[in-house]
Amino acid sequence: MSKMRRVAIVGVGMSKFGELWDKSFRDIIAEAGLMALEDANMESKDIQALYGATMASGKLIGQEHIAPLIADQMGFKNIPATRVENACASGGTALREAYFAVASGAFDIVAVGGVEKMTDVSTSSATTALGGAGDQEWELFQGATFPALYALMARRHMYEFGTTEEQLAMVAVKNHENAYKNKFAQFHNLITVDDVLNSKLVADPLKLLDCSPITDGAAVVILAPLEIAKKYNDAPVEIVASAQASDRIALHDRETLTSLKATQIAAREAYRQAKLEPKDIQVCEVHDCFTIAEIMAIEDLGFFKKGEGGKATEEGQTKIGGKVAINTSGGLKGCGHPVGATGIKQAVEITWQLRGEAEGRNTNAEIGMTHNVGGSGATVVVHIFKRV
Repeated sequence: MSKMRRVAIVGVGMSKFGELWDKSFRDIIAEAGLMALEDANMESKDIQALYGATMASGKLIGQEHIAPLIADQMGFKNIPATRVENACASGGTALREAYFAVASGAFDIVAVGGVEKMTDVSTSSATTALGGAGDQEWELFQGATFPALYALMARRHMYEFGTTEEQLAMVAVKNHENAYKNKFAQFHNLITVDDVLNSKLVADPLKLLDCSPITDGAAVVILAPLEIAKKYNDAPVEIVASAQASDRIALHDRETLTSLKATQIAAREAYRQAKLEPKDIQVCEVHDCFTIAEIMAIEDLGFFKKGEGGKATEEGQTKIGGKVAINTSGGLKGCGHPVGATGIKQAVEITWQLRGEAEGRNTNAEIGMTHNVGGSGATVVVHIFKRV
């Protein structure tokens, strides 16, 4: 196989995340796409291929055949348009496919869009749609929705390592603090540990404020070969690693409940590709669908030893200015979680961080990472980015 080309992000955009009652699926992806084109100083005719990520559009809005719809809305005429579905990791997987499309030389300019419109159905309908990301037969059919599955992980982590409900709550408090400074985020309300502990119990020990919300939103990035990236943007961000791994889909088949093995494998491969170590990562967007998920992620990615994620959070090591800034966007918890868009939004945030354009929450980072999880950990995609 011939040597792959180096790939950079040259344009990013996203819609506001939240309950967007006055906007349609088409509206929000067009908004994000136009912003990305403007950022890359491009026109729609410059795009040669599109990868569109969405998890459950058929169940949520009754619309399948999503990729050409996205291309149509963004003004991309007659180009190859491919839908990518990989549960909540659809966005990260689409970014990886687009990365390979450019790295291989198949295309020069590729757009990657992630979008989900989740609030047009009832909460129970959205929960059922999301439940298909787990083992439908042995988990969802038996009544185990995702809060229940992550509650099992949380209980086991607390049992094995002494992690506390207060430490879980501190994840939510930190991520709301970061979202407060992000104009695109769903939530702009500061919360306290007591607020989290006193919020409605969803699945013991997880409360309402331990859980990411149901969200509408879209995000888009545009990729180009690094060698021509500065033709479009003065501050391109290179993708220096792209790694993906999978695991057993059902929790009862896993080796452990306190780690996501797919995260550990994907992270190891990403560090190998980038010739970096965990200590080199300065800012990271992790998949905090529930507060316990962030604690496990920062351990599995190698930032902290297994079992010490709760303590590290309590000590402020994951805040902006700490050892490694985690979820500066507000994460899934504070910024929102439109499932197909989340992996792309993570890349948008890291791009802004490495450019110094994350208004009010800059980290001055040169190296960043994204961590996107499908289901309860059956799919994990990890990317590493570097300021050029």
